Amino acid sequence: MPGIDECLLEAMRLPGARGATVVDWTSGLALGTVGESPNGDHEATAAEAAELARTAAENVAFAPAEGSDWSDGETPVEDLIVSNRDSYHVLRFVRTTFDSSVFLHLWLGRADGNLALARIRLGEIAERLVLG
Repeated sequence: MPGIDECLLEAMRLPGARGATVVDWTSGLALGTVGESPNGDHEATAAEAAELARTAAENVAFAPAEGSDWSDGETPVEDLIVSNRDSYHVLRFVRTTFDSSVFLHLWLGRADGNLALARIRLGEIAERLVLG
């Protein structure tokens, strides 16, 4: 099972990938990075993305209709997608055996990226990611 570095390199093989990061959304720390960062600073980008992830994950407005409070080990949110004029940001939550406070952040160029493929592949990568 691949670790952080291997998963990030796999994410970077996606068409249009500009940068990828594994982030702890509780602390906002980047646990691993590869490629570029939208603002040139991987740590600042990780902290900003963590704010967005935390907001979505902790608010019941974004939970499934049947509800989820993290007690069942399932994240209430699978992924988040933010789009702008030239790129997509895909944040994929990673289910772990501990507190599940980790997500993958993929920065994807809009012109040559494939958002549907990126969502599918990030889901597969997140399932295989081994932390620790």
